[in-house]
Amino acid sequence: MPDARIIPVVLSGGSGTRLWPVSREKHPKQLQPLLGDASLLQDTLQRLDGLPLGAPIVVSNQEYRFITAEQLRLLGLASWTLLLEPVGRNTAPALTAAALYAIRDGADPVLLATPADHHVRDAAAFRAAVLRGLPEAEAGAVVTFGILPDRPETGYGYIETEVGGGDTARGAPMDLLAFREKPDAATARAYVAGGRHFWNSGIFMLRASVWLKAIDHFAPEIPAACRRAVAAARADGDFVRLDADAFAASPADSIDYAVMEKLPAATQLAIPGRMVPLDAGWSDVGAWDALWQAIARDADDNAVKGDVWLEDSHGNLVIAEHGLVACIGCEDMVVVETADAVLIAPKARTQEVKTIVARLKAAGRGEAELQRKVHRPWGWYDSVDSGDRFQVKRIVVRPGATLSLQMHQHRAEHWVVVRGTARVTRGEEVLMLGENQSTYIPLGVKHRLENPGQIPLEIIEVQSGSYLGEDDIVRFDDNYGR
Repeated sequence: MPDARIIPVVLSGGSGTRLWPVSREKHPKQLQPLLGDASLLQDTLQRLDGLPLGAPIVVSNQEYRFITAEQLRLLGLASWTLLLEPVGRNTAPALTAAALYAIRDGADPVLLATPADHHVRDAAAFRAAVLRGLPEAEAGAVVTFGILPDRPETGYGYIETEVGGGDTARGAPMDLLAFREKPDAATARAYVAGGRHFWNSGIFMLRASVWLKAIDHFAPEIPAACRRAVAAARADGDFVRLDADAFAASPADSIDYAVMEKLPAATQLAIPGRMVPLDAGWSDVGAWDALWQAIARDADDNAVKGDVWLEDSHGNLVIAEHGLVACIGCEDMVVVETADAVLIAPKARTQEVKTIVARLKAAGRGEAELQRKVHRPWGWYDSVDSGDRFQVKRIVVRPGATLSLQMHQHRAEHWVVVRGTARVTRGEEVLMLGENQSTYIPLGVKHRLENPGQIPLEIIEVQSGSYLGEDDIVRFDDNYGR
């Protein structure tokens, strides 16, 4: 479209382990509705509405491809590209692959590179800041967005400018002098008092050619690998799959470390660095204490979500996803309840959640990777109960969706239709089942479940057998290429 001056590049490949147990390795925080009904990924794209946009490029890990595609479909976007990373290589290769993909037809668009897992309370202020920086990016500058700090924060990097952050400077882009690492407490206090340092939002706007020029100069092995990965990429339904071998050969590095921290001193590149101050209620939602900052709080400074009852409690974040949570006499705590795990920690120590996740993963615990509710390309299932030789699942299949034609070597299955209509292939038979009807799938029999109706199909599945793992599936035909 003629007014499409910006291509959003949404970086959606991270795992967000510090927000466990809501965020899991295979269902990370950007795909979770942490602050409302929409996921953080959906919020990221929705806040761009009203800008002169082209079709967004979403860069995601292939592990999340189906739920990411479904969330994009639910937004009703006219078009989008879902670029799949075969392995995680951090944000610099992700942006490089997106830039190469964006210029493949000879164009040189302005890219707005933004993480998928941030929160911005004032979307209108964010859009206004983007428009203030757009002419600078179109003219060849690297534009970043600096957050006006409201406290000395040691968990963020900082951007140093030569102009203070007072009211007179808030609207205008300014020269970027340096990126500063996460400081200690004393340095953070000095930064805030001096007025020339802003939090680094990790949001950048620049032409695709400018990024490629910079990454070619500072980290040439990254674009070399990404050029091969994009050249050999293949379309696969909703997805564009980067070549696995080529992309895996790229060094792993962040946008900041690979380019941005080196750019201000690289005068020979002649790429100006500009910063647009941003005062829009931004949070990176990096840990539970950051989510507490982002959520509206009551008179006792408590932020709650779900069925929560508090008595004589102050300054807490309490989330109840599955049942009632009651707190008495709690001060500055985080309590997060999900269907299969509960986290309790002092708010000041929530950065340490990743240590628990690492220990769970080392012990082979499934709670590190998946929630009890698991998303699939056809819908989702919830493992309601399990024991010796049995497992009960609630399965929901989207209208028109079909599970693979499959067989199990170690388990039989009983299906009861609770809602909707099911078309069941069982061996040579094809059955149509309505509500309150059921069927039995013997061990070793080929079978398939389909939803031919217009409403979600919901069934209860009871598995019985000697082994009930998800890897006991032999697929003969699958619409999703698994």
